[in-house]
Amino acid sequence: MIYRLIVVSCFAAVSFAQSYSAESYSTQPYSTNEDPQLALYLEQALDRNPAVRQSFARYRAALQRLPQVSALPDPVLGFTRFFRSPETRVGPQTTMLTLSQRFPWFGKLSDKEKIAAKEAAAFREQHEARKDEVIRQLKFAYYDLAYIDRAIRIAEQDQALLEHYETLAQARYAQGVGLQQAVIRLQAEITRVRNRLEHLRSQRVSAEASLNTLLDLPARSPVGGIVLETRPGVEIHFDALTEIGRNHRPEVQAALLQIEKDEGRIHLARKNYWPDFTLGASFINVTGRSDASGLLRPPSQNGKNIYSFTAGVNIPIRRRKYDAAVIEATEDRIGSREGYRSVLNSVEASVRAVGFRIQTLEEQITLFERTLLPQAEQTLRSTETAYSTGTLGVLDLLDSERVLLEVRLGLEQLRSEYMKSLAEMERAIGAPFPQPGPDP
Repeated sequence: MIYRLIVVSCFAAVSFAQSYSAESYSTQPYSTNEDPQLALYLEQALDRNPAVRQSFARYRAALQRLPQVSALPDPVLGFTRFFRSPETRVGPQTTMLTLSQRFPWFGKLSDKEKIAAKEAAAFREQHEARKDEVIRQLKFAYYDLAYIDRAIRIAEQDQALLEHYETLAQARYAQGVGLQQAVIRLQAEITRVRNRLEHLRSQRVSAEASLNTLLDLPARSPVGGIVLETRPGVEIHFDALTEIGRNHRPEVQAALLQIEKDEGRIHLARKNYWPDFTLGASFINVTGRSDASGLLRPPSQNGKNIYSFTAGVNIPIRRRKYDAAVIEATEDRIGSREGYRSVLNSVEASVRAVGFRIQTLEEQITLFERTLLPQAEQTLRSTETAYSTGTLGVLDLLDSERVLLEVRLGLEQLRSEYMKSLAEMERAIGAPFPQPGPDP
């Protein structure tokens, strides 16, 4: 029994060490898209996020169930003091000591240990799922901030452009070749852009708070500007991605472990039909004869103590409760199998939905970059030329400016949504997406 306890303790220690080493990120379970700032935030979140630390603590707590369920019940030591000592031929009995130990039926303890190990492993997968969810949330907050920062820069550039137009309009009005209405409309447009800037800055405060919450930092902690340098291109292979999700997503692995745990419970419940053993030993203290006859003619073995050995079994006659335990574990296994199928369906649905979204966003980004943005820029340049010669009025100039502004903002929004969709796919399959390239 001591050997079993040593083995179980070693297993728990090794499991904890492996878990701790996993927390040191020797293997990277996520994609950083070669963004060092994002990589730093992800590492900080996985190290400091309260939800991640909570799930890891629950996993470590579950590991401590193994030595508890695999140990024998405590032995029972009994002491009896006779107030009216039983008289025997060799003398009165004064005290009795008993020691008994219960031994469960063969394999019960090992089955309980296996069930506890499956449960601990399921907690480990839940911990991995929590990490994946925190990674997804942090990437969403990060890319929202990236969009807001880019939108602020675009709006500031647009404001500077409108102020330049205002200066030109005022000069033309002073020269008598322009209308005051043009100056007023440009001033109104500048006010509108300033209002947009205030709204964007307000959004940034909320996005900063969300990011800081994931990093376990005060909500008011400043977050530096975020710039997305590159947009990784990906190829969507639905069958391959679905297979990766089935093999790597933590929720799938947790569902499989739950099935295995319920199968172990069925096996254990069937062993409850068999009795447990109880072995015991007792010692009875016997004093010598002190009566006149005993003193005059002491019997043989006078005052000799009594030793005994007992063996017993419980009688499992309450079969209804044992039947119910087997049925309960069986129904739980059925439910776990349906839960596993549900998770698989969820993986496939998520992969297809997110995959098509990525493809659609990629097509839209290409359309904006190759067609809409160049067209809007060219239109504004032509309108500026026509306005300077007096061919077109300020309304045409403002229309071209607004179109370009909306196209630029729309493009940045699409880029942000694209990166967030990559994070969503990574969450759906439980593996880095896109896959990191080979080391040089």
